[in-house]
Amino acid sequence: MQQFVSAMDKMPKLVKILLAIPFLDIIWVIYRLCHSIAKNNVLGIVLAVVLIIVGIPFLWLVDIITLAVSDKVLWID
Repeated sequence: MQQFVSAMDKMPKLVKILLAIPFLDIIWVIYRLCHSIAKNNVLGIVLAVVLIIVGIPFLWLVDIITLAVSDKVLWID
């Protein structure tokens, strides 16, 4: 899990933004799940599973904006 999280963190900003487009944004939801598992954050794990199931339609837009501004996805950890 930690290897996946660190690999995603080390990617160039352009690649991160491209992975945030609709239908590829599932990668960032899986990233959030792995990040929460690595930190043993139960609330984060539950929220990530809900995001996988529900797949909030506007989340890709939030991810693109936060990646462009701060080079990180928005998450509770």
